[in-house]
Amino acid sequence: MSAFQGIWVPVVTPFHDGAIDFIGLRRLVSHLLEKHVAGIMVCTTTGEAAALSRQEQLTVLDAVLQLVPAHRVVMGLAGYNQIELLQFQAQILKRPVAGLLVPAPSYIRPSQAGLEAFFRTVADASSVPIILYDIPYRTGATFEQATLLNIVAHQRIVAIKDCGGNLGNTLALLASGEVDVLCGEDIQLFNALCLGASGAIAASAHVHTEQFVALWQQVRDNQLAEARATFFQLLPLINTMFMEPNPAPVKAALAMEGLINCELRAPMQPASDAVKARLHTVLNPNT
Repeated sequence: MSAFQGIWVPVVTPFHDGAIDFIGLRRLVSHLLEKHVAGIMVCTTTGEAAALSRQEQLTVLDAVLQLVPAHRVVMGLAGYNQIELLQFQAQILKRPVAGLLVPAPSYIRPSQAGLEAFFRTVADASSVPIILYDIPYRTGATFEQATLLNIVAHQRIVAIKDCGGNLGNTLALLASGEVDVLCGEDIQLFNALCLGASGAIAASAHVHTEQFVALWQQVRDNQLAEARATFFQLLPLINTMFMEPNPAPVKAALAMEGLINCELRAPMQPASDAVKARLHTVLNPNT
């Protein structure tokens, strides 16, 4: 069992007039810690890492590390230029982090052998655990089951963020005992936990965070009827959070709660009025 259990939040990166809003970031991270999340994931898809320079990513990481114990911080590490990626990895590893969240290289669509070689190289170069991020609809790279099982046999690859949409792969990973499975598709959270996932990396958990934490605890404690009820209470929020590309709805919801601005970096666009109206209804069911 790895250290990656419970509800981890892939924190958004707040902006103000195009620049990183570090005051908003600190306010948001402090809020999430108060809700007892297991940890914070920095510079992920939800954190708009692709719209940040490498230096900006490091400054966001440094800001989070000022607030969160290092054993509760994971850094995203994504890219398709392997030489540059390894150089950036070395910069990250000068900081104390609990692990790295690493997707397949996007755009270039490597072979299965290429995927194995990539993750082996990154893991060999790492001094901290690796969480493999399987998200083919963003990277264009689809793992065959045998490839995944070969990759997670590496001693430093201890968990997987499972967004692959392949139940057979998920079950094989759970059955292997080689790796902890973290649900990465929020709508699958309840069934993933019931199948044996160790937790989740959930963008929706920015909001109603305490209910996501309660859901994980209920499944852990075998309170399945209560967990099912909690999940169905969260389902309208989860569905709304993904009506438009992540993290626009998440930022809109956080703005409604007064935690950050709803600004995103182009080409991402703010949530539409329709989504904002739906969020208002979900967040204020009695008004």
